[in-house]
Amino acid sequence: MTTQRKAGPHRVLILGAGYAGMAAAIQLAARTKGRDDVQVTLVNPQERFTERLRLHIAATGQQVAEMNIPELLEGTGARFVRGWVTAMEANAKIVRIDDSRVLHYDTLVYGLGSVADTVTVPGVEEHAYTLNSPQDAEALAERLARLSGGTSGGTVVVGGSGLTGVESAAEIAERYPHLNVVLLGRQEPGAAMSPRPRAYLQAALTRLGVHTRSGAEVVKVLPGSVELAGGESVAADVVLWTSGTRVSPLAAAAGLTVDERGRIVTDATLRSVSHPEVYAVGDAAAILQGYGVMHGTCQGGMPTGVHAAVAILRALGGKRPKPFRFGYYHTPVSLGRHDAVVQFTHPDDSPRRVHLTGRMAARYKETVTASPWPTYGRMKKMPASGAFWPRGGRFTRVRGVR
Repeated sequence: MTTQRKAGPHRVLILGAGYAGMAAAIQLAARTKGRDDVQVTLVNPQERFTERLRLHIAATGQQVAEMNIPELLEGTGARFVRGWVTAMEANAKIVRIDDSRVLHYDTLVYGLGSVADTVTVPGVEEHAYTLNSPQDAEALAERLARLSGGTSGGTVVVGGSGLTGVESAAEIAERYPHLNVVLLGRQEPGAAMSPRPRAYLQAALTRLGVHTRSGAEVVKVLPGSVELAGGESVAADVVLWTSGTRVSPLAAAAGLTVDERGRIVTDATLRSVSHPEVYAVGDAAAILQGYGVMHGTCQGGMPTGVHAAVAILRALGGKRPKPFRFGYYHTPVSLGRHDAVVQFTHPDDSPRRVHLTGRMAARYKETVTASPWPTYGRMKKMPASGAFWPRGGRFTRVRGVR
């Protein structure tokens, strides 16, 4: 027997206060401020906002600002609940927090994001550091400080030659020049860039003393080394793992339709294809565009959060939500504190010929890194200011979707 719930405000529950989840919460709260027919609740394990774009800086012991989520939400009417999401029951529309608390919803925004994949390669979980949280970055910073204080130096192996791996290797090498930093990955650093910025990036890593090895696949992490495919062993006092990501299994366990990586499959409006009362944003969502499925970045994550908020309010107002479209526009990569390379891209993320390098690129990268928090503050006062991003034109258009 189904019990009809008593009339009350429409309960919107947002899981995860990353870049996408925060954008959804601020947009919804700002656009419904003063209304009593919508209740917005944001759930996150900690009150501190995680600036993922700065974790490689914090990992070398450099101070970064601490940003408080409840303080940002103050005055919006949104409620903040601190706790870990431990289970979802999609058919009952409930979420369990820390196993002991239950939150009900009418509409759910799922933004739990992704973390480094520490499961696929044996030994990573036990012996490698990650950059999943400020606490992880602080733990690595303490270990690097101890290693640097030794008399014989040491070797830091960064597993994964993607952007996080490149930025981390450069930051560690610049901060601790007497440490041996080795960057291992299947592809060469900057592989997706056009030739000139890729060459600049590789020259910068060489200048910083980073030893790069492409075509290297780590198959096991041991207490004092990493083992490569083919049997070679590379000595390592510290291993930082940045290769691959995984998402929470909660959505799949709750019965939502997910892709092969566990991301919620959405329709054009960011609704779950199996549970239309659930919207998925950021890294947790498999969002199809004309060029393929989006990959997780801050530049794309925040627009998904804003779009989900606007779509929810349109649906509540009896209007049809609009399709989400997003086109990439840049790939900024820091190379220490005073150097960087910025590859400008086509909407499908393929490289343009235009790029920046050096101090100008470093200033550009810092502007990008610093922009989310003031953007949230601006959206509190002017919600519409967050609704502008590149739609991507023909690159993002999906046939049959209007």
